[in-house]
Amino acid sequence: MGRLALPKFPIKHPKNKNNKNNNKTTSTHHGKQTMTLRYPALIDGEKGAYGVVFPDLDGVVAMGETIDEALINAEESLRDYAIETERDGATLIEPSALENVTVPSGATLVSVPLIRVAGKPVRANMMLDADVLDFIDTEAARRKMTRTTYVNWMTRRVAQMGG
Repeated sequence: MGRLALPKFPIKHPKNKNNKNNNKTTSTHHGKQTMTLRYPALIDGEKGAYGVVFPDLDGVVAMGETIDEALINAEESLRDYAIETERDGATLIEPSALENVTVPSGATLVSVPLIRVAGKPVRANMMLDADVLDFIDTEAARRKMTRTTYVNWMTRRVAQMGG
């Protein structure tokens, strides 16, 4: 297992004043309106040791041995930040627009969605192309997942990439 390290660059926090932000989307599901926030994040590191920091959120960091693992951990760190902030009765910090984030040399700017986990499964009946379903089943088996678990996991990965 490689050494995990935080990113090596200094973080310049963006100013949120007059921040025209496209990092929020709203949708309605079963009559309930929900908002999805996407926070800018910076990835840095080297093979075997990647770190992710959120310029808007002091102390919210994630690490991983691969970029994918670091992003998965970043999504979890962001969710933990939201849970703790709301538990304390505070308001979530507004995410900066990606265009307003300074990207240090050697870092990569990404957008990480705040995906809340309700812990309440909901049935969703879908029609899929037979080849797409075959791919899902093959990948699920390869990863030792159920079809449902794989679709849930895959959807979260697509959302991380900007879906």
